[in-house]
Amino acid sequence: MKDFFKMTCATIVGIFLFFLIAGIIGMMCIVGMIASGSSVKTIDSNSVMVLNLNGALEERANTNLGLNFLAGNGVNSIGLDEVLQAIEKAKDNDDIKGIYIEAGMFSADSYASLQAVRRALLDFKKSKKWIIAYGDAYTQSTYYLASVADKVYMNPEGEVEWRGIASEPMFLKDAMAKFGVKMQVTKVGAYKSATEIFTADKMSDANREQVTVYVNGLWDNVVKGVSESRKISVDSLNAYADQMIMLSKGEDLIKKKMIDGLLYTDQVKAEVKKKLGLKDDETISQVTLGEMANVKGKGDDGEEIAVYYAVGDIVDGDSQGLTSSGPVIDAQVVCKDLERLANDDNVKAVVLRVNSGGGSAYASEQIWHQLENLKAKKPFVVSMGGMAASGGYYISCGSQWIVAEPTTLTGSIGIFGMFPDVSGLLKDKLGVNFDEVKTNKFSNFGTRSRPFTEEEMTYLGHYIDRGYQLFRKRVADGRKQSVDAIEQVAQGRVWLGQDALKNKLVDELGGLEVAVAKAAQLAKLKEYHTASYPAQPDMFEQLLSNATGSNGNYLDEAMRSYLGDLYEPVRLMVDINNQDAIQARVPFVLNIK
Repeated sequence: MKDFFKMTCATIVGIFLFFLIAGIIGMMCIVGMIASGSSVKTIDSNSVMVLNLNGALEERANTNLGLNFLAGNGVNSIGLDEVLQAIEKAKDNDDIKGIYIEAGMFSADSYASLQAVRRALLDFKKSKKWIIAYGDAYTQSTYYLASVADKVYMNPEGEVEWRGIASEPMFLKDAMAKFGVKMQVTKVGAYKSATEIFTADKMSDANREQVTVYVNGLWDNVVKGVSESRKISVDSLNAYADQMIMLSKGEDLIKKKMIDGLLYTDQVKAEVKKKLGLKDDETISQVTLGEMANVKGKGDDGEEIAVYYAVGDIVDGDSQGLTSSGPVIDAQVVCKDLERLANDDNVKAVVLRVNSGGGSAYASEQIWHQLENLKAKKPFVVSMGGMAASGGYYISCGSQWIVAEPTTLTGSIGIFGMFPDVSGLLKDKLGVNFDEVKTNKFSNFGTRSRPFTEEEMTYLGHYIDRGYQLFRKRVADGRKQSVDAIEQVAQGRVWLGQDALKNKLVDELGGLEVAVAKAAQLAKLKEYHTASYPAQPDMFEQLLSNATGSNGNYLDEAMRSYLGDLYEPVRLMVDINNQDAIQARVPFVLNIK
């Protein structure tokens, strides 16, 4: 028996030591990964930068380094910021001779982001360096980018998606009615159509008008860019879209000048070797997007300009319980960050990078106020990404200068209140009955036992109208125009950046680099560099977050994958009681395809 206990204790101690040593080795590996990942990268001479278009293009890379990522199951996220920085470094680095674009399963959060990357690639070509693109199949997004290349190659069995752009919003009113639920809405703005998904079964005339302008404007920009790069007329490109050329033979695509040749993967390597002057048995020296992040660039000297990323729904406290694990603009956090930047003497100017369709009107007002305090201390410029509308425009309108992409979706100056009426579900479907005793006329205001009365809706309408008047005044003051002038472009209408420039809602067209240059000019800086805020969580924070399940990433990714186009409206329905009732939000699901 004594030997049994000895062996048992020895086994327990052995197991403990094994896991302890394994844990130490694991931590050493992680530390090694961090150290190697942050070390300065030296570029070999005669190298090529590889831009692998595979994954989702977002404002900032969200590299999930948790257990899912280590297992190789993470969703690949490509940051617009890292792509633009990599292309700029490649342009200036004498050891990098060209860029090789490989098209894969790629999606972007907006055409404005694609436009920014495309402009950077065109700027790269000014250095007299080459770009070669190759794809087994090109989506419309990847082809839009790849069309800038000197040569566009495709697999002999591949295809080029070229079909135009469509918006297909969905409507849930009838589906909700089957469960005894309906939405009570009060809004200001004939074009404020975010509520239509729950209150209508088709687009209103006003919404159809603005979506038509938006979609056609996007397509015009795409066609114009491809036309200039491929030397194909706009009329021909539109005709190709109407002919379903994505199902055409590769030889026909060559005749139409959409591509330059049909190659297999080994053959395209030979083309790259020719550009580099390499022999068949020599190896191509490649630099990945991730490695480019550790290549030293030119912009590390001079004074600091802070670039603060405001991406996602605008909320008042992330504890509101939103089911999405994506980024949010939490007013309680953002206001503190902006206060620190305002008081930081090392920060000479601030560029607010906005990519948001809005959210809480209350939260938008708090951020606007904090930005006014910042503006009193140092230059403040806005750079608009794919969307800076409604609440996103609210927090932008007070800046000294607004820069938007031609395809940025902006404006949507208007607000609404949306209140679910579940009394039909409770009473008719579930058989729940209510009685009441009250002291005053509106003591049970907001009860779930009945819809709002006409008088209550009138009061709510007045409240919403006051919010709209405040929003409109903020815009008028920020843009130095009269309230009447702003009213002509308000009413909840969305505008493309190129049209917003004509309407004086923005000051200039361009990307983040244009906004940074303007901020430097306002701050009277000759030498400057940028620093990104808020800081991204480090590897340990991400591992801890995933271990505790605080982000809910796995569940959310599964929901998004399973529900597809239904994900966003379902998420809104689930979150409706956790959100502020008064919203400054763009038409919610544009569903651009």
